Amino acid sequence: MKTKTLGLIHTSATLIPVFQQLCKEYLPGVNTFNIVDDSLVKNIAARDEVTPSIYKRVADYVASAEDSGADYILVTCSSIGAPVEAAAEKAGVPVLRVDQPMADIAVQTGKRIGVIATLKTTLQPTSELVERRAAIAGKEIELTSVIVEGAFDALMSGDAAKHDELVADALRKLSKEVDVILLAQASMARVVDTLSDEDKTVPIVASPPNAIKYLASILN
Repeated sequence: MKTKTLGLIHTSATLIPVFQQLCKEYLPGVNTFNIVDDSLVKNIAARDEVTPSIYKRVADYVASAEDSGADYILVTCSSIGAPVEAAAEKAGVPVLRVDQPMADIAVQTGKRIGVIATLKTTLQPTSELVERRAAIAGKEIELTSVIVEGAFDALMSGDAAKHDELVADALRKLSKEVDVILLAQASMARVVDTLSDEDKTVPIVASPPNAIKYLASILN
């Protein structure tokens, strides 16, 4: 039986070790390779929208991953969810956006769903995805979307502690209002580990582990 290959497309090099560890744990018999371009998210942030050129570039990376021998492709950035879905329609192999398994879990978990992000350009695609997945599942939901002001700028300027503190405060507050919280950015997942058990009153779901567990159910 041919060994399966998973191609991962990232918009930040910091996510490579995160996914390497998850693949090692859940996809031990699967080959992996990485494609990284951090200019994609910088372009979106600068223009405050996902432009046609971003769609084209994402499609090119998906095609490149397919050409490189990927049997399955995972795109690990939520900000480019719509371009990923557009590229998936033309690809010859399955393409997964990282936040879809997480959205499905949230829809199954509760009615009041919170989505939290540090970037507006990530918050919107994930929120829209949750609404779509709820409609497909035939579930009625109440969605609360929260942007953590100042956190992304703090992270970009090298103040990770300030970023983590702002996100943690926002998570504590949102936990009192919803049944389940989705982290729209994988970079926020580490903040959850810093919260006390008293602060974690509702499930807080991150995309990387759930995406890899989902792929394990298919590829293993």
